Amino acid sequence: MPDSSGQLRVRIIENIDAVQAGQWDACANPTELPSGEETPANPFLSHAFLLALEKSGSAADHAGWAPRHIVLESPDGTLLGAIPMYLKSHSYGEYVFDHAWADAYHRAGGQYYPKLQVCVPFTPAPGRRILVRPHSNGAQHRDALIRASTEIAEKSGVSSIHFTFLEKDEWETLGASGFLQRTDYQFHWLNQGFQNFDDFLKSLNSRKRKQIRKERREAVANGIEIEMLTGDAIKEAHWDAFYKFYLNTSRSRWGQPYLTREFFSLIGAAMPDKIALVMCSRDGRPIAGAINFIGGEALFGRNWGCIEEHPFLHFEACYYQAIEFAIARGLQRVEAGAQGAHKLARGYLPNLTYSAHWIKDPRLRDAVRQYLAQERAHVIEDSHILAGHSPFRRNEQEEQEE
Repeated sequence: MPDSSGQLRVRIIENIDAVQAGQWDACANPTELPSGEETPANPFLSHAFLLALEKSGSAADHAGWAPRHIVLESPDGTLLGAIPMYLKSHSYGEYVFDHAWADAYHRAGGQYYPKLQVCVPFTPAPGRRILVRPHSNGAQHRDALIRASTEIAEKSGVSSIHFTFLEKDEWETLGASGFLQRTDYQFHWLNQGFQNFDDFLKSLNSRKRKQIRKERREAVANGIEIEMLTGDAIKEAHWDAFYKFYLNTSRSRWGQPYLTREFFSLIGAAMPDKIALVMCSRDGRPIAGAINFIGGEALFGRNWGCIEEHPFLHFEACYYQAIEFAIARGLQRVEAGAQGAHKLARGYLPNLTYSAHWIKDPRLRDAVRQYLAQERAHVIEDSHILAGHSPFRRNEQEEQEE
């Protein structure tokens, strides 16, 4: 479809491979904005990551994740912007929960599914969702993509469209465009210029510092060895082991693993330098692991799994190894994924996350709008309460008292 100017073209593609990787990445991870400001790379928005999800069958029609990406092109075919979007037949793998909305609408006689989801599948990491190539007309291109998303939703018979884990400025823009605004929080570790892990520990209060040291000792007390692997050091044998961990933990906690074994081979081949894989072994046998992705300014913790349970090993592999890696690489933060108030005691503080929702039926839209107004207030209150329990020392007097 043409945009309102009649010059640019908006269309839907059902396979991200229909777009050249370089063109997609110029929109998803531009190295510099027109202002001269650099933009930190987000590995999850890359063509390679999204293609691996699709080619592996992890995000595919049969899994209830049918790709319906919106692309905006110039008359000569140059990609000017895109929205990673999926036609969903369920609400699994999203981490922004709308099951109650679906249930209420079904009980009222409505059909909530299918719906459209703008996100990175199975990845609760905040990032841009309206991917516009740096351009003097970037704001107009962004607005054209937003208009296209609602027009597509109107014409395709879906109940709703959901933009999840947005950047705050996108959330505000979508709110101004009539989308309902939702907030939540997750826990991030912030690098305060630490030189090493001990330097980080010194910033904590005495009790938390002692607790973390104890946890790190006990995590490896049973003869467990831990290594952090990146790049060519990651072999197929590591992915074989890690996938067993992932399956075991996914089935025991959630019942259904989202990612296929092929996905890990594909990302391992396509983006090895963006992966930091923690592998834990006992007596030479791999028993647990955690996968992280390396961004321009952040380390993103994603999946954990194990085939043996050991005290505090999860904390060591997922949180403390990530902190050490981030400090060594000079990264500004570690984003540890969704949920988990237990992360607070390990130095991860609450940070707001943002989503925006367009709902076609005015009855459901009004009910959700009222609910979200109350929910946003509760989220702010909860995040402030949690921040008040920060493990960090508050002042110099506290340091002297220790």
